[in-house]
Amino acid sequence: MPQAILLQDVEQLGERGEVIDVSKGYLRNFLIPRKLAEPATKGSIEAAKRRREAADRAVADAQSKAQEGAELLNRTVLTIAHQAGEDGRLFGSVTTEDIAEAIKEARGITIDRRNIHLDEPIRTVGTRMVVVEVEAGVTATIKTMVVEQK
Repeated sequence: MPQAILLQDVEQLGERGEVIDVSKGYLRNFLIPRKLAEPATKGSIEAAKRRREAADRAVADAQSKAQEGAELLNRTVLTIAHQAGEDGRLFGSVTTEDIAEAIKEARGITIDRRNIHLDEPIRTVGTRMVVVEVEAGVTATIKTMVVEQK
């Protein structure tokens, strides 16, 4: 049976970069025309191994960078000034977008507003602990103080 290197994830066969055994006809008539796999030669197996190692290093680097960003954000205290009435209720509210802008100003880290987890927008003056997802599986808790704008 000939061997093939998968160029994309294929259900029932394996993941990208994996070397698999398939029948000659399946490789020639299905996998190669759809650019799902290429025939495995010594050179292509080595190239696939190098690509996989480079991809693994890139994932590890991104994970460590996200961890460093999360540690930095855990030490961050955001102060957001907003107009408020005498009873401490805000005119409007502090949303995830406001928090994302405050993080960018304070630390220079760009966080997507959809990765900031608030149960509901902040409508009163006070201190809150806001959970931010820096990257998949890496979260940070930021102390956010909402103060009355003078």
